[in-house]
Amino acid sequence: MGQSRSRTGARAPEIIESDEDESDLDELEDAVVYKLRDISHGMFQAWKSRFPESYKNVQISNGDLFESAPAADAIVCPVNSFGFMDEGINMAYSKYFGGQMQERLQHVIRKKYRGEILVGQAVIIAAYSWHTQPSEEDLQGFNEGLPINYLIAAPTMRIPQGVENTVNAYLAFRAVILAVREHNKRNYGSRKIRSVLCPGLGTDIGLMDHDQCANQMCLAYETHELKLPDHQFRIHPDNMLSMEMDQSHMTEESRIKKSSPNGNADI
Repeated sequence: MGQSRSRTGARAPEIIESDEDESDLDELEDAVVYKLRDISHGMFQAWKSRFPESYKNVQISNGDLFESAPAADAIVCPVNSFGFMDEGINMAYSKYFGGQMQERLQHVIRKKYRGEILVGQAVIIAAYSWHTQPSEEDLQGFNEGLPINYLIAAPTMRIPQGVENTVNAYLAFRAVILAVREHNKRNYGSRKIRSVLCPGLGTDIGLMDHDQCANQMCLAYETHELKLPDHQFRIHPDNMLSMEMDQSHMTEESRIKKSSPNGNADI
């Protein structure tokens, strides 16, 4: 889908900016379906191996993020801290949404965050401004013919560089989950985000191993979305040693593969 789009008078969703929020909600939260999708079969297989089938609100598929992809209220973009969308996977977003996406994202980053958003933060903006709404013809063949209402910008790196042996996928997906939760606290009805489309995080330019990425994303989901008791030590750690061991666990898949003579990570 190119940058030239039909225009309609439809009103775009309100721009919402949100960074991480560690407070728990007292009220019952609306369930959010996370649709994990990546063009890499290696990423697809890693997710399938790591996320239990019992996690019914996680849907995993292999293919393009837009063409023939499932519909979603929001899509995650693993940007750099400065919001440039002209390299790696981000180019697919610029091609689909047009140049208006980077321009509006950077406006929010510069106005609200003094120029950069950190790894571990996420910003939610409307996918289109009021005068760049797509037509029904534009949407044919993409995301079940339905518009994506929001972009969730979640940095996996400050600048384009490798992020192997980091916990950046965990931090980015954690930020997504918390930003969506905060967004839904402040919005009602059709403005809520009930489904999120997300690619692998840090596996493109960042060169993170697929198994490592899948593990970190699953840990973030179990800790902050499912709030499983065994993972709540990350919210209230008893000591620094436990967190050092946890970080080592999150990055160990990459080290094991690199040290193995037969290790050939599918990047």
